[in-house]
Amino acid sequence: MTAEEWVRRFAAEVGAQPPSDEELDQILKLAAIAAHGSERTAAPVACWIGGQTGRSAGSLREIAKGISPAADD
Repeated sequence: MTAEEWVRRFAAEVGAQPPSDEELDQILKLAAIAAHGSERTAAPVACWIGGQTGRSAGSLREIAKGISPAADD
């Protein structure tokens, strides 16, 4: 099963919409910034926290870049 298939299935099981391609790209960039700016475990936790805020993934990514200014896009 691919990651895309797994995410779609998980979203269906929890009654949510899976992310669009653009949203997925932003989420993965957020995770990369968190993982490279700290320990790898910061990535899923940052995504979980961000998901509770209602902010866009792009907005969360910009905030994460402010915490880790050396982060690449």
